[in-house]
Amino acid sequence: MELSFEDKFNIEVDALEVEMAIKKFKDVAQARKGDVEILKRCFSMIDLTTLNTTDGYERGKLFADRVSKFPSHFPGMPNVAAICVYPSLVSAVKENLTASNVKIASVAAGFPASQTFLEIKLSECEMALEQGADELDVVISVGSFLEGDYYTAFSELQQIKEIAENAKVKVILETGALPSFNDIKLASFLAMEAGADFIKTSTGKLEPAATPESVYVMCTAIKEYFDKTGRKVGMKPAGGVSNSYDALLFYTIVEQVLGQEWLYPGLFRFGTSRLADVLLSDILGKEVKYFSGSTTAKY
Repeated sequence: MELSFEDKFNIEVDALEVEMAIKKFKDVAQARKGDVEILKRCFSMIDLTTLNTTDGYERGKLFADRVSKFPSHFPGMPNVAAICVYPSLVSAVKENLTASNVKIASVAAGFPASQTFLEIKLSECEMALEQGADELDVVISVGSFLEGDYYTAFSELQQIKEIAENAKVKVILETGALPSFNDIKLASFLAMEAGADFIKTSTGKLEPAATPESVYVMCTAIKEYFDKTGRKVGMKPAGGVSNSYDALLFYTIVEQVLGQEWLYPGLFRFGTSRLADVLLSDILGKEVKYFSGSTTAKY
C-alpha cells in the first residue's frame, strides 16, 4: 500500500527562505539574552532526560527526588515539565516522584534506532504505560522512511498511538539522518497524520541533532497542519540543547512561526540533560549544579 502526502500538504521547502528566517530569529534571540522571564518559561518546558547505558534504579530515584524537592529549594521558579527515562526506569521515577504537574516520559518502541519487530515496539510501549509513563517518545522507522516505504513508517506510528490512547506520543524524526528539508517536512506530516501529539527533532544519539533549520521546517509543517486540520501538534527540539542562547532561539522560532499559544508545556518541550542547570545558573546569576552530578550537587 502506498501513501502520498504531496496532494494534501506542501512538501517543498525553499532553502533560501529558511536561511533568511533563521538569520532574523537569531537577531531576536540575541536581543533576548538575559531575559529572565523567558528563561523561566524555557525552564518550565524541559523534559529532564537521562538516557545512559549506566542508568539504574538509583538514577531514576535521584531524578525524581531532585524534581520533587525543587520547589522548596527554588521558590518562585516553575518546575520542569517532565522526567524522561528508559522504560526500565519508569517505575523508579513513579515510586519517588511527588511533584505535582510533572509528567513521566519514557522512550520506547526500540529507542534509539527503532530497529526491532513491531510486536516488540508495541509491547514495550504498553509496558512503559503500565509502569506509570504519561508520555511516550518513539522514533519513526527511519530506514523504512528513507526507502520510500511510508506505509510501514505510518502504520507503526498509528498502532503505537492506538495503544497509547490518551497518553501523549512524541515522534522523533531523527532529522540529522534525513537528507533534505523536504524529507524533514514530509516526515513531519507523516508523523502528524499518524496521530503524533508532538514531533521531535532527534534522539541525541546522532549528529547533527536539533538545529535551527530543522526546528523551523518542522514548525512550518505544524502550522500548515493546524491550518488544514484544526489539530495542534507540539514541538520538541532535543539533542545538543545545552545553553541559554539555543533555548532562546528555539523559543523564538516557535513563537514567530506558531504563536504565543504554543509557548507552554502542553505544546512545547526541550529534550535535554544539561539545560536545566545552565538556565538556573543564568536566571539566578550564579553557578548552579542542582540536577547534575552526585547527591552532593551544589545549589
